[in-house]
Amino acid sequence: MTWNNPAETALTELSRVPWVHFAVLALSSIFFLVDPFAAIGSFLAITAGADEVRRKRMARKAALTCFIVLTSFALAGQLIFKMFGITLPAFEIAGGLILLLIGLDMLEAKRSPTQEASGDTEEASLKEDAGIVPLGIPMLAGPGAISSVMVLVGQVPTLLNWEMGAILGSIALTSLISYGVLAGASRVRKVLGETGIRILVRIMGLLLVALAMQFFVNGLTDLGVISKQ
Repeated sequence: MTWNNPAETALTELSRVPWVHFAVLALSSIFFLVDPFAAIGSFLAITAGADEVRRKRMARKAALTCFIVLTSFALAGQLIFKMFGITLPAFEIAGGLILLLIGLDMLEAKRSPTQEASGDTEEASLKEDAGIVPLGIPMLAGPGAISSVMVLVGQVPTLLNWEMGAILGSIALTSLISYGVLAGASRVRKVLGETGIRILVRIMGLLLVALAMQFFVNGLTDLGVISKQ
């Protein structure tokens, strides 16, 4: 006689519900790509010498920029696919490649060049307000996050359904969390420490690499290269 853990059984059954599965996929893929924890070091360097009010204002602008950019690509994603004749499998494979490169960098606890180019932090620290560029884009809403949103949107049949609601909700929640993390960057850094942040980034990187491989598999399956099980 085998004993099943009720909590584990409930989670297994819940994961089989389509909207729950898609919502978790959307939130995890978008959040891991935005990855506000990895931006803490750059944010503190850019806002060095700024008072608490200015830091929160820059964090708010960065989060709002992230929300606007990702939401714009989510709403215009299907139009972009049609305009350039891009198929979903092609974008899944291309997006998987971008996610893989970013994930490998995250496994080494460093920001990908697609998210933060060399010298961006130093240049931004000289600007009066760097909340939009480079904090909002590309540090938060970079190519990886945009690609992830586009791949998710490619799986949505129409804009007016629950899948699109899950994507937009994931973008909003990720942007809100990003604001909280950046606004309290000093406290988060004290609580987690440099080692804690690096461990967290590496864990996200590992999950991101797995997600990238899943995008590859989905793309190859849609092309018929891999048979559906």
